[in-house]
Amino acid sequence: MRDEPDQPPEHYFSASPASADERRPLRVHLDGRELELVTAPSVFSGHRLDLGTAVLLDLVGDPPADGDLLDLGCGWGPVALTLAMRSPEPATRRVWAVDVNERARDLTAANAASLGLRGVRTAAPEEVDDEARFAAIWSNPPIRIGKPALHALLLHWLPRLAPGGSAHLVVAKDLGADSLQRWIGEQGEQHGWTAERSGSRKGFRVLEVRRSG
Repeated sequence: MRDEPDQPPEHYFSASPASADERRPLRVHLDGRELELVTAPSVFSGHRLDLGTAVLLDLVGDPPADGDLLDLGCGWGPVALTLAMRSPEPATRRVWAVDVNERARDLTAANAASLGLRGVRTAAPEEVDDEARFAAIWSNPPIRIGKPALHALLLHWLPRLAPGGSAHLVVAKDLGADSLQRWIGEQGEQHGWTAERSGSRKGFRVLEVRRSG
């Protein structure tokens, strides 16, 4: 996408992308399967599977067998699709795919439909019921929105872990993974969770936030 000189750059966290919604095929390896999906400009990592997301999916095992699941910042859907494929009954539980970007939500819905994953439910953040609780949250969080906005985002969603639930967040080491882990741990004193590094690969940390039961 080339922006007009007098326009600010468009980010993947724009709610309504102004660029043309030009769908294009994307061949990708997810959960041991070669898949033909679709993607488009102005969504996160719209041309490939992001390395951090790949690390997250490689290092985290199967989600809990019961309870709703959340992909926070779904992009074109690799995390939500993997959660659904790894769930024992994907048609009878909900995998929430949440993103502020409406194009990202449309792509995730299209990709889930093409794979027959009926349990994936796309939503804008404000469309998720305030009472919803999640057995697991998986996310490649939008670090580039800035620290204050990122902290606000995490403080909105992490307290919605169900008792005994856990979140897995993948963050690049050089983008502040270690300091973010410390901050999340400090918040846990108030919210009843712990934070630790559960894995590390290719310059990325996977942080696990576990809520007490």
